[in-house]
Amino acid sequence: MKKSANTGKWPAAVFLAVLTALWELSVRSGWVDAYTLPAPSSVIRVLFSELPGLRSHIWITLQEAGIGFLAAIGFSIALALLMDFVPMVKKGLYPILVLSQTVPIIVLAPLFGMWFGFGMLPKIVIVMLVCFFPIIVSLLDGLEAADPDELHLIEGMGAGQLQQFRWVKFPGAMVNLFSGIRIAATYSIMGAVIGEWLGGTGGLGVYMLRVRHSFALDKMFAAILIVVVLSIAVFKGIDLLQRVLMPWAVSKEK
Repeated sequence: MKKSANTGKWPAAVFLAVLTALWELSVRSGWVDAYTLPAPSSVIRVLFSELPGLRSHIWITLQEAGIGFLAAIGFSIALALLMDFVPMVKKGLYPILVLSQTVPIIVLAPLFGMWFGFGMLPKIVIVMLVCFFPIIVSLLDGLEAADPDELHLIEGMGAGQLQQFRWVKFPGAMVNLFSGIRIAATYSIMGAVIGEWLGGTGGLGVYMLRVRHSFALDKMFAAILIVVVLSIAVFKGIDLLQRVLMPWAVSKEK
């Protein structure tokens, strides 16, 4: 008898509740100084008091993350199509893509500020770079795993490379594509915040820098909590989209 999907979530929820309770107890009992590690209750209280003023920052971060994330998806699909059609392009570009991930994005971010200014564009570029790699690698793996029998069948019916990609390869790679998109979705918020750390006038990253300089750690943790909630919300949104677009894949998981 298969266990319900919700059953597997209980251990994590219980562990998180116990960890939060221990955190709260350690601060209230004086084992940990509140000015170095604020209690969860203090963070939640500050979060609700600061939320009206944080809405503009949240909106800016969501804009940067959303535009960069969608651009990364489009660019990944286009480049994967090119690499699938022209094997020499894949042989030349794939090692470079892997090599590019060895360069920390925090090192490149100041350069983007110098090249593109301190507006929204450099943050979007950073989000694109953060989200691009997991999407294209997952998609390429899915395209390579296409059923050769189906390809031979449709090729025998006169289908060219584009038709093979449209009717066999890309539909078969959709599960891999969404796996990469889900990973990239959680990175998108983080990428936007990293970009905001290095210059800007608004966004959760800018807010975090301001409260850090004033040593308001409860506000800092409140901003971190918002980043976590936004990342989870985006992840769940992509998961819901996959369930709508690919109900057959969901039925296989049950």
